[in-house]
Amino acid sequence: MERQLTYIALFAALVAALGLMPQFMLPFGVPVSAQSLGVMMAGVILGARRGALSMILFVVLVLAGLPLLAGGRGGLGVLAGPSVGFFLGWPFAAFATGLIVEKWGKGNLLLVGTFASIVGGVFVLYALGILGMAVRLDKTILEATTMVLVFIPGDLIKAVVAGFVLQAVARARPGAVLSRS
Repeated sequence: MERQLTYIALFAALVAALGLMPQFMLPFGVPVSAQSLGVMMAGVILGARRGALSMILFVVLVLAGLPLLAGGRGGLGVLAGPSVGFFLGWPFAAFATGLIVEKWGKGNLLLVGTFASIVGGVFVLYALGILGMAVRLDKTILEATTMVLVFIPGDLIKAVVAGFVLQAVARARPGAVLSRS
């Protein structure tokens, strides 16, 4: 139990650290950062439940006021921003990513991890992010979807990186990833 709590906290910290990497703000107020890579990695490494718990911890810390989001943002004010759907979608994205790895993680882990990260870290996350943008920016779903197209190439690269990380961790510690112990 103690080890699992440590892993959950570690991945929340990883996402915070990825927010420190250089980022830039798009004209409509949404930052481009490496934090979604941490969300994908939480899912592929920790699995559905623990990956989601690590992102719930992160969300709670940010809402409590810690400036852990890209650009040093934190507090309840992030709920009023255009990226609220992405931010609140992180636990769901990590859960979906982890669930796919848990169900299909017996084959080529690079492919499974990449596919899982695309489904969870792109499709699930974008569905919630687009919805949040549409609401916060008073746009149609189609308009909000068009606005986020710029993120897709970078997020596909992040998904491949998450797949490579899963494969490397599984090679370094055989059984550690898929056993979830």
